[in-house]
Amino acid sequence: MSDNQQAITGDQWRRAALIWDYHQMHHQLRPVDVAIGLGSHDLGVATHSVELYRAGMFPTLVFTGGNSPTTAKVFPRGEAVHFREHAIGLGVPAEAILLEPEAGNTGQNVTLSREVLATAGITPTTVMLVSKPYMERRSFATARKLWPDVKILCASEPLELDDYVKSIGDEKLVLDMLVGDLQRIIEYPKLGFAIEQEVPEDVRTAYESLIRDGFTSRLVSF
Repeated sequence: MSDNQQAITGDQWRRAALIWDYHQMHHQLRPVDVAIGLGSHDLGVATHSVELYRAGMFPTLVFTGGNSPTTAKVFPRGEAVHFREHAIGLGVPAEAILLEPEAGNTGQNVTLSREVLATAGITPTTVMLVSKPYMERRSFATARKLWPDVKILCASEPLELDDYVKSIGDEKLVLDMLVGDLQRIIEYPKLGFAIEQEVPEDVRTAYESLIRDGFTSRLVSF
């Protein structure tokens, strides 16, 4: 067990689990026109996109994402490029995948993917966003702001918090990311980046408490 794992208390886990559940939209999935797999450090996004494609949820899949400081070493050719290669390796036909290799944030993921689809002659009315589990709500809020005329569904690997932590291998980092994404959900609407999302009082209390406890490496300054 690592030092980070030993440092996290049962109460901190309970608060993190509240935020984890809030981040997920719990959408009932149904077939859509296209899916967009949001690039990140987590190759599970690509794997789950493949599973959804095999289930007949969409005929066309866009992988989007360039590089960030946290992914450059893992995916040196860019997130979307590696995600696409992974999906093809799992049997998705190359012609079913469109590539958007430049996006550096969630807003660009949505905007540039929309442009790639338009260039391919695709104007969807329903779009599925496939993301990390804790990024569902933020990606939904961003897409609703930037692409209000389409129906957005969100999907992610069906993992509980402890299983996701095991897949990443760093408890402290995951809790930091839960806190950081919630900060963006709260603050980004004020900047015009996303629609407003209600944050229940118990979730906000858990968030503020984890910040006081030092889970702050993913917070941004405004």
